[in-house]
Amino acid sequence: MKVVVGLSGGVDSSVAAYLLQQQGHDVVALFMRNWNDASVTLEDECPWIEDSNDALMVAQKLGIPFQVIDMSELYKEKIVDYMFDEYKNGRTPNPDVLCNREVKFDVFMKTALSLGAEKVATGHYARVDSTIDENGKEIFHLFSGVDTNKDQSYFLCQLSQEQLSKSLFPIGELTKPEVREIAKKMELVTADKKDSQGLCFIGKVSLPTFLQQQLEPKEGEIVEIFTDFDGFHTEKPVFESKIEELKFLSRKIEYNKTDGKVIGKHQGAHYFTIGQSKGLGIGGHAESCFIIERDMPTNTIFVGEGKKFPGLFRKALKIENSDVHWVREDLRLGNGQSMKVKARIRYRQTLEEATLYQFEEGLFIEFENPQSAIAEGQFAAWYSGDELLGSGVIS
Repeated sequence: MKVVVGLSGGVDSSVAAYLLQQQGHDVVALFMRNWNDASVTLEDECPWIEDSNDALMVAQKLGIPFQVIDMSELYKEKIVDYMFDEYKNGRTPNPDVLCNREVKFDVFMKTALSLGAEKVATGHYARVDSTIDENGKEIFHLFSGVDTNKDQSYFLCQLSQEQLSKSLFPIGELTKPEVREIAKKMELVTADKKDSQGLCFIGKVSLPTFLQQQLEPKEGEIVEIFTDFDGFHTEKPVFESKIEELKFLSRKIEYNKTDGKVIGKHQGAHYFTIGQSKGLGIGGHAESCFIIERDMPTNTIFVGEGKKFPGLFRKALKIENSDVHWVREDLRLGNGQSMKVKARIRYRQTLEEATLYQFEEGLFIEFENPQSAIAEGQFAAWYSGDELLGSGVIS
């Protein structure tokens, strides 16, 4: 079988390519050039050139064809511009999820298939399998990676059945140490290469640095809210229906400057996200202060002291129907239906017990325990066991 592997210049995709070759597949390596503006990187050498060279050396070592495709314009349009718009509007996008949905498993996959590939492989720590339903239809299942510490199924939460049908994740059954051991045995140049800590489309640059270089600074006030704020002590009303309760539990508390005390200045609310504590420059507190809300029209950041601050927590969230995505379309809920699941609202978060409720005006996720720092624009993903069933953008 002809397989195109997305060779990124890292150890994971390198070992994925090797394993596919060992399985007897006809392997072709494609490297995606995603960004061409070296002015925002943290090092003198442009990271895509370094990664491309490493990918080329791996391909030569394995004796497989290698090609570079320039997708930088597409990345700027589909990922970067969207990301800036979201931050400007006070939302927190996940560029890695978008990168997989809009580029790697869309345009890149279509390019690979046009070259005659039957499948496309990546170095994600995830697994895909399929079963046949009672109607004879093949259903594809997306499972978390065996290495729970490296599981990347969350980043694939927006993939479709069609995309999964063409996908391979060769290292999904392995742990990171096992992947590195294989690379060392094969003497691959990427064996000891550190994992990228930057953005998926840029490389060695931090998100705050990138935002500050791309979005104009705008001075605003930091307002501290205290635990005696009235909004934290309102009595829970009696609800006439479940949807009324879910609306109450998922609501955002609105704060005003007069509800607290001005304790500092910042250079732009669009640089920050809910739950963030670093970069605020706030002193004189026993515990760190965390962002509990951003008022974009007034450019005001509201904070509370401590990880247990009540303003950080909500028990439910809402996803607009247009933003609900089911990997398992056959399990999609109808209006008035519910489903027990395990869910997470960010990468690496422990899966939490929750219930999905589908109504005409949206999908709600109610957690068994209140969740900290639910941020608009992020993706919530839900699972049954270790199978990812669906996801959606938090509204």
